[in-house]
Amino acid sequence: MEVYLERAQRIVARINDLAGISEDPKGITRTFGTAAFVEGRDKVADWIKEAGLETRIDSIGNVRGKLSCSQPNAKTFVIASHIDTVVNAGKWDGPLGVIMGLDLVEQLIQTEAELPFNIELIAFSDEEGVRFHTTYLGSKVVTGSFDKHLLGKKDASGIMLKEAIATMGCNISDLQKDAIEADTWLGYFEIHIEQGPVLYERNIPAAVVTSIAGQRRIEITFEGMAGHAGTVPMDRRNDALCCAAGFVLQTEKYAIENKERIVATVGKLNIVNAASNVIPGEVVCSLDVRSADETDLNQACGHLQNLCNKISEARNIKTRWKLIQQTAPVSCDKDLVNLLSHSIAQENLETISLVSGAGHDAVPVSVIAPVAMLFVRCFKGISHNPLEDVELKDIEATVKISDNFIQNLIKKYNQ
Repeated sequence: MEVYLERAQRIVARINDLAGISEDPKGITRTFGTAAFVEGRDKVADWIKEAGLETRIDSIGNVRGKLSCSQPNAKTFVIASHIDTVVNAGKWDGPLGVIMGLDLVEQLIQTEAELPFNIELIAFSDEEGVRFHTTYLGSKVVTGSFDKHLLGKKDASGIMLKEAIATMGCNISDLQKDAIEADTWLGYFEIHIEQGPVLYERNIPAAVVTSIAGQRRIEITFEGMAGHAGTVPMDRRNDALCCAAGFVLQTEKYAIENKERIVATVGKLNIVNAASNVIPGEVVCSLDVRSADETDLNQACGHLQNLCNKISEARNIKTRWKLIQQTAPVSCDKDLVNLLSHSIAQENLETISLVSGAGHDAVPVSVIAPVAMLFVRCFKGISHNPLEDVELKDIEATVKISDNFIQNLIKKYNQ
């Protein structure tokens, strides 16, 4: 129908408008607390306010718009995603869920829908965790799980998190006050690009997420002995980089052998005091391990740590294994999943279920509220990359599915 096409076109226009705001004029980068982030945040706040929602920016920089129902003591259903990005990002990861959520709420306002619950639309300020290496800052404030000890964390320039929050015009003394009380949550809904190839290869516009993989982020330090590249014999070296390289390749081998259960990635490698004529004496690398099964995740991390120790001992290298972050696997709420599946079937589309290998703000929310996620088909499953893309026809289909979902939810609680 023409009205759905028009709504999809407006969503794309807003996505493009937001994508024009970046720290880097050659790409899309909006990391938490930067001037570009604040400019993008304020633009989204203007759109939400123009739609007629009660709009505010909270103490961590989340944009929050509330549509209240007339019923006293009504619970709150949250529709959300994030507007921060990785460095040199695509334009769809995060903002798609916020802008589509705004379109959904605008439709409810225009049709004067009788709501049995409040709706709060939230554009989370920090899901990617790029600047301070801490994910879910925005959603942790909303769920009341923010760790105040993080306020002292520093970015690469030595700026503390609490200073970045103040620069955005926010007040850290209100962090605890901005939580939605656990007993007032009705549920949570997030629309997101798939970040995988299944929908693209099967030419299906959307799918239901049934679970989100658990994750471990680890920092590994390899300590050898620096030396002159021209004078130390090859068989007498304690080369930290060669040790790290051996571990990286063995990690890949193990993950491929267990590809049905886990994924593992070394995404960062830092050679301390690197020089072309110096044998590397210290190397620090990251390790990211994920699985939808907690037992598999624990077993994989234990195996890789033992593997790291064996490789290091054989090369006379000391290692330090430091856990940076961990999240448990999350199961989406069965009732909301069924409702979302029914909403897809209403459009005569094939209904498939997917596990998300990526983390989302639904993870911290799931601790206190039922969560549901809808994945949208994206070009070749590419994400965290300027090649990220979503076709207009898939946005149009997702608009219809989302309308169905919220109407089905309204009917359920109006009965």
